[in-house]
Amino acid sequence: MVELSLDDMSRDPYPMWARLRAEAPVAYSPSLERYLVTRYADIVELEKTPEVFSSREEDSLLTRVVGHNMLREDNAPHHRIRSAAEPPTRPRQVRDIWSTAFATNCGRVLEDLAPRGRGDLIADFISPLVELNLAAVLGIGGVPRGTMTQWSAHMMAGNGNYADDQEIWARAKAATAEIDEYVRLAVDRVQGSADDSIISAMVHADDPLPLDEVQNNVKVIIGGGINEPLHVFGTGAWQALTDPALRARLVDDPALWRKVFEESARWISPIGLYPRQVLSEYEVAGIRLPAGSRVALVIGSGNRDSAVIQNADVFDIDREPVAHLAFGGGPHFCMGAWVARHQIGALAWPAVFDRLRGLRLVEGFEPEISGWVFRGLKSLPVEWEAVG
Repeated sequence: MVELSLDDMSRDPYPMWARLRAEAPVAYSPSLERYLVTRYADIVELEKTPEVFSSREEDSLLTRVVGHNMLREDNAPHHRIRSAAEPPTRPRQVRDIWSTAFATNCGRVLEDLAPRGRGDLIADFISPLVELNLAAVLGIGGVPRGTMTQWSAHMMAGNGNYADDQEIWARAKAATAEIDEYVRLAVDRVQGSADDSIISAMVHADDPLPLDEVQNNVKVIIGGGINEPLHVFGTGAWQALTDPALRARLVDDPALWRKVFEESARWISPIGLYPRQVLSEYEVAGIRLPAGSRVALVIGSGNRDSAVIQNADVFDIDREPVAHLAFGGGPHFCMGAWVARHQIGALAWPAVFDRLRGLRLVEGFEPEISGWVFRGLKSLPVEWEAVG
């Protein structure tokens, strides 16, 4: 059994995760009412045993925020929704359909930013870029700048609201109500004219999704589709801006940004953990998990497990390739992984470091990283040579 201070966990969860991996790799948390599974090998084992560890958790925080959705379904119900939504996010579709639109969006954002000479790479660059890209992939139009990022933040706060803060629930509810209306308009539009978007794919699937299912799953996609790319971008840009040798290598060989992407997602995993519910009694790491109990697969810990990943606490793009856990696994492997890899690793980082000459952190910058369910850098203030 382990007692957690949520404030301490938000500041820095890694000392606690290291202690649990060493002393109690499967530990019950009374405050979270679930077992924490913190070792890489155990997380992989549970992911490979979906017949025991169900995604359909009772009293799921995510379901409370967005309604019934594909992340909290198993087997055929999950497959039905995933099959309808996934086609526009596959590697070929990212390459053939979205790469040109993403590059155009990136150019627009940088065109606005370049003359300023100073800004926040998260608030002023990657946030508007990811919003534009996600709106295109989803097929949602007319959302004011900054709104999707705010929606995502409120929903993700609800998804991690283990403290049951009522203000957090209220903000999440308001965000989802706004999303529902935008999705309703988008569904009306594509019903008469199909396009390449996710919403169109869900509406015109072999087994079409009704409006409420489209709305619920678009909320899931906005939650992760904004939050995770912002956090991965912030981590990688911060490392490049503070390591001159790494930056020089990235200038010489921009293809290395793809390694930066994987290492950033591993080192500070944007999603720290996700839940499962035990369907039948199961033993892992010498601990018997009763049927009906709840577990958390602590991805942020597994990705720092030195039993599998050497010098796991160090950011190192030259490490031996490792199958990190940042995108989950099995049938629930992150649907947006290829979109994120392209828009961040192949496009955003190379473009911003090339276009903003003399890019540097502002003097006195101190990184503010917080969160343990979802974790990432909050801002990245920088300066560069302003150009007209």
